[in-house]
Amino acid sequence: MNNRTSNELLENIDKLHTTELGVERIIRNLSLDMEMDVVEWCREKMQGAGAVIFKKGKNWYIEYENCVITVNAYGYTIITAHKLKNK
Repeated sequence: MNNRTSNELLENIDKLHTTELGVERIIRNLSLDMEMDVVEWCREKMQGAGAVIFKKGKNWYIEYENCVITVNAYGYTIITAHKLKNK
């Protein structure tokens, strides 16, 4: 994990947001409660002790427990999240 990248994302965590389609996609992909605040859920996962944050190209990827959250590095938009496939 690149600590500089990780710190940069965490320092700007208040800028995280997503679109209506992003909310629908994340809820569907992770089987979350429809009433859940998806952005707040993602923030909590990113700040979790076991979170692995890395930047690849124009996106950040946050692996936490059994899921991956994808965030655009320039606008802090949560693009999607999905469950990790068993290896």
